[in-house]
Amino acid sequence: MTSDDHETATALRKRAVRARALEARDALPAAARAAGSARITERLVALEECARARVVMAYVPVRSEFDTRALLRRLLDAGVTLALPRITGPRTMDAVRVADLERDLVPGTFGIPAPRDGLEAVWPSLLDCVLVPGSAFDLRGGRCGYGGGYYDNLLRATRPDCHRVAAAFDVQLVDEVPCEPHDLRVHLLVTETRVLDLRA
Repeated sequence: MTSDDHETATALRKRAVRARALEARDALPAAARAAGSARITERLVALEECARARVVMAYVPVRSEFDTRALLRRLLDAGVTLALPRITGPRTMDAVRVADLERDLVPGTFGIPAPRDGLEAVWPSLLDCVLVPGSAFDLRGGRCGYGGGYYDNLLRATRPDCHRVAAAFDVQLVDEVPCEPHDLRVHLLVTETRVLDLRA
């Protein structure tokens, strides 16, 4: 098998893992997602890695994702510098500072709310913590995103001590996420039932 064949096989396996995890997440009743999101939020704000962070990058939820909105408000209320993603090109995005979730967000790429023009970009090297979205995760920190490669590229520009934190529902955990050389693992995984430190 050539390296190209291996990459194609890995991409196909990853696509299958993504589809199964998203199907399971979408099948969660709305009430279960809301209750799970509330529990995840409490676990995140209690994390030392998050509590001590002064510059945090997070994201606005789409579809059946963990609802980050309560977390975003709590970060802003705590005086944290909050950055949200804005796609700038193929596989590239900026972290952009947001101070007001109602005033500073507009419809962005794929219809996802994104920071409006004119707001300050935050250098990735300034980020203390990044909340990383994904479709599926494993217990070794493997992450299956949504196929765009945006986060892998941005995370490579962060400091070695920047915490990569994922939040997901238990149904998104899988035995193994097929990984390619460019895939970066998460350090901490928070679900509605547990906090997993995957740095060992």
